[in-house]
Amino acid sequence: MNISEVAGRTGVPAKTIRYYEEIDLITPARDPNGYRSFSESDMHKLTFLGRARTLGFSIADCRKLLALWEDRSRASGDVRALAQEHLAEIERKIADLQAMRDTLQGLVTACHGDDRPDCPILADLARGPS
Repeated sequence: MNISEVAGRTGVPAKTIRYYEEIDLITPARDPNGYRSFSESDMHKLTFLGRARTLGFSIADCRKLLALWEDRSRASGDVRALAQEHLAEIERKIADLQAMRDTLQGLVTACHGDDRPDCPILADLARGPS
């Protein structure tokens, strides 16, 4: 399969596939003319990587997950630990976003939004970090 066929079947853009090859996440064979030739195994890896990236795993985590996926003697506990770390990071990000939302909501509520020049939003931004 060529890169456009694999991109269509996996949902991973060709540019991303080239990047994954550049950073050694995948290593497709090369035809004598130099074109990439993807195997079914390559396609499965790309599908796997696409799903992992959709779930927000970093490239480094994807590399670890791919190694675990390919290692038939892996311990599922290793996979679970990696996923738990990622879940904890997502939960931290959600908490940070909720705090930002709450702060901004308070500022928007405090602002009259009329023709007066005083604005609690601008005053807060000028104040700097709290």
